[in-house]
This record gives sequence, structure tokens and C-alpha cells, in this order.
Amino acid sequence: MTKKERAAHITERLNEIYGTDLKCYLEYDPEKPWQLLFATMLSAQCTDARVNMVTPELFRTFPTLESFAEAEIEDVEKLIFSTGFYHNKAKNMILAAEALLRDFDGKLPETIEELTGLPGVGRKTANVVRGNIFGQESIVVDTHVKRISRLLGLTDEKDPEKVEFDLMKVLPKEQWILYNHQVIMHGRTVCISGRPKCETCGLKDLCKNKPG
Repeated sequence: MTKKERAAHITERLNEIYGTDLKCYLEYDPEKPWQLLFATMLSAQCTDARVNMVTPELFRTFPTLESFAEAEIEDVEKLIFSTGFYHNKAKNMILAAEALLRDFDGKLPETIEELTGLPGVGRKTANVVRGNIFGQESIVVDTHVKRISRLLGLTDEKDPEKVEFDLMKVLPKEQWILYNHQVIMHGRTVCISGRPKCETCGLKDLCKNKPG
């Protein structure tokens, strides 16, 4: 079985198990799409659940890009302390707000190059924005996607960018965004790192770690 054939089996199974409705786990105001950018920046080395606990007060305190750009870093740090790496995250959000206002008239850019040119924004964050805000086909490689894609035999790489490009080669383009959401859900509920529920896994026959 080629990797493309394997990927086709996997995506068909994922669609059966998790459906094809898109759901972004980070909460934000659709009228203020920059909030998703900042929420994703906060999610680095932090759970979405924790970010969703922090962002309501953060976005109440700083409701506009202008207010973020003018914020004192200490005030932002106090609100995001529990997400970890709070100093760098606060600094980058303030700098990103300044850059969005200065270079893009306060609007989110759409291209991977423009997004990753913003302070603190890597490919993962940029692809979350591209997929959820602009509906552009993109693959987000977080810890769940990297680990489970390796278990399913779709990549042997460990570097997130290399994993991303491996997945782009084998997954149907229309499945890229869905794959992100489905695999993240699978990693949170079934293929839990360190304590996987292999006996109830609907992908166990396609997994490299299958029993026997």
C-alpha cells in the first residue's frame, strides 16, 4: 500500500468517526479575527482549554488592536501568566498588534509569508489562521498531528515543517483542514499520549503500534 493509498483509508475512517463539520477549539469573536491569531500564539506549549479560560478577560481588557499596541507589557503578562512563556507571548502580541496596524491597516494578511512575518507567528499559527479565517487549505502540525501521523505511517519526520510537507504530499487537499481537527480530537480523546485507548481506537488496524 502506498502512502497515498494509506492516507485515503485513514481520511475515510476519520470522516466516519469524527464527521466532516469543522470546529475550531480556540474561542474568538468572528468579527475580530485577530483574536484567533493571538489565541493561537497563546496556545504554544499550552492547552486550548487553558487559553479559552484566559482570553475572555484578556480581550475584555484589550478589545482592539490599538489597545494591544498601546498596552504595557506587564499588564498583558498578568492576564496570560498561566499559559506559560508569558513574557515572550505578551511581547509578541503587542508587536504583532503594532505590525498589523502599521503594515496591514489592522486586517489579518492571508498569505503564509505575510503571516509568518509577524512577530511570534510560525507556520503552525499561520496555518490555523489561514484554515479557520480564510478557508485556505492548510495543515497545522501540533503535537497531536505530529505524533499520530507518525503512528499512522504518513511520515517518519520529527520536525513539524517536514511533517507538514509530508502530509501535503499524501493527503487529499480538501481534507487538510479536516485532518487537523479530526486528529487533534483523536489525540485528546483516544490516542492520548502516554495512555492511549488502543482497545477502542477506530484506527488501530492502521497504526504502526497495533497489537501483535
